[in-house]
Amino acid sequence: MAMPDTRKPTWAAYWGWGSGDMLGAGAQAVITGWLAFFFINFCGLSPVETGLILGLPRLLEAITCPLIGYVSDNLRHTWIGRKVGRRKIFLILTIPLLPAFALIFVAGQTFVYYLATFVFFEFVYTMFLIPWETLAAEMTKDYKEKAKFAGVRMLIAQSSAILASYLPTLIISHFGGKDSPSTFLIMAAIFGGLFSLVVTIVVLTTWERPYTEAEKLIQPEPMDWGKAAMIPVNMFRDLFSTLRLKAFRQHLSLYLGGYISQDVFNTAFPLFVTTVMLGSTLLISQLMTTMYVAQLISVMIAINVIIRTGPVVAYRWAIASVSAALLLFLAFYLIRPAGFAAGVERLDGNIFSALLPGGFNATVVFWLFVPIILAGLGRGTLNFVPWGVYNYLPDVDEAVTGQRREGIFAGVMTLTRKVAQSGAIVLTTSLIGMGGFVAADKNHPGAVTQTPHAIQVVTLVMVGLPILVMLAGMVISWSFRLNARTHAVLVHEVERLRAGATEAETPESKRIVEDLTGWKWERLWGR
Repeated sequence: MAMPDTRKPTWAAYWGWGSGDMLGAGAQAVITGWLAFFFINFCGLSPVETGLILGLPRLLEAITCPLIGYVSDNLRHTWIGRKVGRRKIFLILTIPLLPAFALIFVAGQTFVYYLATFVFFEFVYTMFLIPWETLAAEMTKDYKEKAKFAGVRMLIAQSSAILASYLPTLIISHFGGKDSPSTFLIMAAIFGGLFSLVVTIVVLTTWERPYTEAEKLIQPEPMDWGKAAMIPVNMFRDLFSTLRLKAFRQHLSLYLGGYISQDVFNTAFPLFVTTVMLGSTLLISQLMTTMYVAQLISVMIAINVIIRTGPVVAYRWAIASVSAALLLFLAFYLIRPAGFAAGVERLDGNIFSALLPGGFNATVVFWLFVPIILAGLGRGTLNFVPWGVYNYLPDVDEAVTGQRREGIFAGVMTLTRKVAQSGAIVLTTSLIGMGGFVAADKNHPGAVTQTPHAIQVVTLVMVGLPILVMLAGMVISWSFRLNARTHAVLVHEVERLRAGATEAETPESKRIVEDLTGWKWERLWGR
């Protein structure tokens, strides 16, 4: 078969493709950081209603994600696939629809309105995300070039999170209204336009896998919609098949321990700032910006730590850092430091001025920056560790099945993440609602005083739930033994199995492989 001509990625391609994560990560940063706060404080929605709006679409995505993936895969040998691109047709369709992101942040609407607009945007978001994520793999097979794509994406993802957290501060400084719903509408309109722009850049700077001469002769087959409808069923079947793998079960525990704890924190933290720290949108914005900058630094540190010590040490350190931050927030709630509120008031809306010699106040600086920086340093590593480990899991699976199933593991990770995130958000908002937290009247945004019990529940949920989930992940980490050394042994034994070996090279190799897979040696390689 004649091989197609290959194009060499340039920095325009790296940054062009990577810019797509301004939508991929940027939208989620806005949603997880601000949407619950906006609904409760400016739209009159209860915490329970808010949780349903944020949670239900993610359950729907468990179905739409694999369906869109299947459809885009099968467009390759159609007229649209050959003339426009099986991936790019989805990207092009989203460009005029993405500004609808701003509709979610129109204050004073009904529960049904917010649910409908959020479901619509999440569907458009998925139409972009699934095809976009495949493009880097289609543009190159070279390991180093893939690493460059991943690195650029990570930089843009963290930058978009920083922008999502700090943009309200910029809007308030230019337009005023530190507790106004218009701040969020302006922010969403800016992001909606930015989303369309970056998708256009992706379309113009990327390409799909070229056709071979043999592929050009293939007649397109009709779309098998019956097979497409079975994709969700197959996803759940694949989920259970991957869970038979011991290392993957442990990995999911570490993954969910880190990510669910962040879902809970992201939902409750803005409410904690307004009720316990007596802050405004401005304070929330600047604290979140500080946290995301710390996360970016943490990711760079985590890369080196994992190379030197393995993922488990970094994971436990991250849990300790986040837990320390949460306990400091709990201490703040319990002692209410004297002079803090007055000190913040004197900063005139800019917490970073507290670091300057003229405005330095040790109490204010400690409580504003130490907990949130500790949280950011831990969260960055919690984000990075599971994806650093993930690349090794198909090798463990191959020892059991004799197959390469990277796609299945990616799909299961996405499915598990969506369902877990939905459950975490619904649980968090439900507990806060049952604690007596009252939503603001949408005709008088922000004009409500919470009871001491409601404030206590917000604090306990924000502190207690993440620590419990992370501790569960930490317990599992003590038996997680996939690292550089054991992975090298595993890969060597897989090569021997592929060559026809029926016995392990050494008893130690046998023990390591059985420990990672959870299977007896005699049952490996699909036997």
